[in-house]
Amino acid sequence: MPRPVERAPRRTRRFSLVAAAVAAALLLSGCGAQLQRGYLPEPVTEIGPDTIAFWNGTWIAALGVGVVVWGLILWCLVAYRRREHDTELPTQVRYNVPLEILYTIVPVLMVAVLFGKTVELQNAQLHHDEEPDVIVNVVGKKWSWDFNYLNEDVHVTGTQAIDLSKGEPGLRETLPTMVLPVDSRVEFVLTARDVIHSFFVPQFLQKLDVMPGRINTFQVTTTEEGRYTGKCAELCGAYHAQMLFEVEVVSQEEYQAFIEQQRQSGHDGLLGSELNQYDYYKDPFGDEFDEDLNRVPPEQRQED
Repeated sequence: MPRPVERAPRRTRRFSLVAAAVAAALLLSGCGAQLQRGYLPEPVTEIGPDTIAFWNGTWIAALGVGVVVWGLILWCLVAYRRREHDTELPTQVRYNVPLEILYTIVPVLMVAVLFGKTVELQNAQLHHDEEPDVIVNVVGKKWSWDFNYLNEDVHVTGTQAIDLSKGEPGLRETLPTMVLPVDSRVEFVLTARDVIHSFFVPQFLQKLDVMPGRINTFQVTTTEEGRYTGKCAELCGAYHAQMLFEVEVVSQEEYQAFIEQQRQSGHDGLLGSELNQYDYYKDPFGDEFDEDLNRVPPEQRQED
């Protein structure tokens, strides 16, 4: 009679282990794609996978260092613990030259590699093609965005996203929308009317500050059609959280239709800088732009 009583708990434990294993497998399979990209948003630009590779590489290196350090700490705790029969202090070692050289050189090499990879990725993110397909002047203002399409000579005017947090239907459609063509090189010319903002589209895996009196630029190559939410990533005032916009990446035909629609709806021409609180200053170390925010080639620049 005792046997069945003993077998029941074993069966229960086995069933629990199998259920836990199945649940773990389902959980890991469900987050596999997210884990592979380091829980970053899915990239929709050409440089996005490089950013994810750098992000994952730094975390793998950090975890590797952590495992080594944790292992050494645990080993020291076990190997050099005080035993019951110990009555004196252990031998005191003042230094170990090979060990000190090791833990000095290795961190220096790691920092050097990390610095080099950071500069390499940063240079790729800030690389400028001389003739991008689309140039958009992104204007940050309290608390919304304006978009000037410099080559097409049309604009989009944005208003503050009031009451968006209430979740009422239709509010998101009131956000300013930047429409971009897919498989195109897009340049963002960032300017601000008042205070420091930051232009950030999470799926671009890249952002840059929008500063009054200064012109910042970066370029991306769009690879995926879709609709994405952008935001200001710099605390800029009381209604910073309502400074949202939409980015819609569409086919070339849809992009041309959007530009024509802007012209027909009276949004032709560009929004000027007369509302800016600060004049642009010439950056001796940066690019030079004309009055229409077009980049001036180096051979055409005038020396002061």
